[in-house]
Amino acid sequence: MNVASRYHALTTNLYPWFEPQWQRICQLLGDQKLPHALIVNGVKGIGKLHFASSIAQLVLCQNRNSDAACGACRSCQLFTSSGHPDLYHLSPEDEGGQIKVDQVRDLSAFMQSTAQQGGYRVVILDPVEAMNLSASNALLKTLEEPGRDSLLLLLSDQLGQVMPTIKSRCQRIDCPIPDQQLAVKWLEQQLSIETQVASQLLKVVHGAPLLGLNFKEQGQSLRAEFFLALKSLLQRKSTAIEVAPQYAKTDLLMLLSWMYSLLVDVSKIHLIGAQAQIVNADMVKMLSALAKRSNIKQVYSLSDKVQQHRAALLAHQNPNRQLLLEDLLLDWNNLI
Repeated sequence: MNVASRYHALTTNLYPWFEPQWQRICQLLGDQKLPHALIVNGVKGIGKLHFASSIAQLVLCQNRNSDAACGACRSCQLFTSSGHPDLYHLSPEDEGGQIKVDQVRDLSAFMQSTAQQGGYRVVILDPVEAMNLSASNALLKTLEEPGRDSLLLLLSDQLGQVMPTIKSRCQRIDCPIPDQQLAVKWLEQQLSIETQVASQLLKVVHGAPLLGLNFKEQGQSLRAEFFLALKSLLQRKSTAIEVAPQYAKTDLLMLLSWMYSLLVDVSKIHLIGAQAQIVNADMVKMLSALAKRSNIKQVYSLSDKVQQHRAALLAHQNPNRQLLLEDLLLDWNNLI
């Protein structure tokens, strides 16, 4: 086992929306009732890894306060520099890939080893639903016999995809979507933008503030290009066969999420009219025109199809990306 490859510093950050969850952790630790395994459950983009890293630093700290790591002891210095030898961060080897059984076996060996700093051994597994069946079964053995002074932090974006036998052996820390007012204020400060802009940005990323940061820095231009391509299809200026190859190598889950949000907006306009509160307010002209000319049953059908493909991708199926996009874009083109 090459545990040395797992020695690296992790970023800690206690975002304001995690305050209740943090207080719960501090209470459990102070009462010496911290379980050996926690599932940190919440949607992607709210900062669960930073939160889990903060828990890890707190647990590993040799001179912690009631609600914070000291930041000065040998353990904290290791944590914030080269990485702590008693901390193991496990994630897929490839972006969006699976966590395999050999990786979990290495993790299990680490959990049974002696802590080099004489305290806890902490594992952060992110995300737990990325494990294949063999890896999940291997983790069960570790959950049943974790060893003394050990903590497994299992992060989950899709809790429904986690084996019930794993969930039953962990305490859950549920992390809901942050309060909108709090998240908007945070985005305003982080990006130096106005309240209205921050509010619209938060809608686009479905309430996940860290996705908002990433979107502002990287995804905004891709979204604009993709929506322009969808508009071009409806205007018959291009074809699905031409457009699909341009986006086959981009973040397919993100594209499908955007496409689904457009279809939901069209459905709202169909049912409620111009006063409907839609997510993609910057595309209101295209969406209104599409609502007038499309059949609501076709819109619902395509919405279901997009969600089915998203579920398959989240389950780590490996479709032909270009053919998948061609299929969806053809259906989009046929809405009018």
